[in-house]
Amino acid sequence: MASSAAALRAAIHDALVADGTLVSMLGGPKIYDEPPRTAAYPYITLGEARLNDFSTATEDGDEHQLTLHAWSQQGGHREAHLIAGALLQALDDAPLSVTGHTLVNLRFSVADIRRESDGRTYHAIVRFRAVTEPD
Repeated sequence: MASSAAALRAAIHDALVADGTLVSMLGGPKIYDEPPRTAAYPYITLGEARLNDFSTATEDGDEHQLTLHAWSQQGGHREAHLIAGALLQALDDAPLSVTGHTLVNLRFSVADIRRESDGRTYHAIVRFRAVTEPD
């Protein structure tokens, strides 16, 4: 099961790096698993993931709950909202190629945009749900 999670994460990363609109908003392909200490705002991090067995009596499957984080210090919430919208456009129902697996669906679940305790950083938390089956 774990290999489907890693393969889906890699496919999402590749799709985001290839999305011209998103990369333009970020000022480059700044999509990280772990951002460098010197990462310039705005950027996106691949966050938490939850994997559940989604098998039936006849088919194996995995359900994924994925969280992406967008970080902005543009001065207000607008940029965080725009990046969250770009993530939705890039990934909701996207036909991603997931190595060794078939992506049954990838759907947007929820987004939260908030100001962090430093008073300057805005943080968009964007969650997706996906189902994969082994090839």
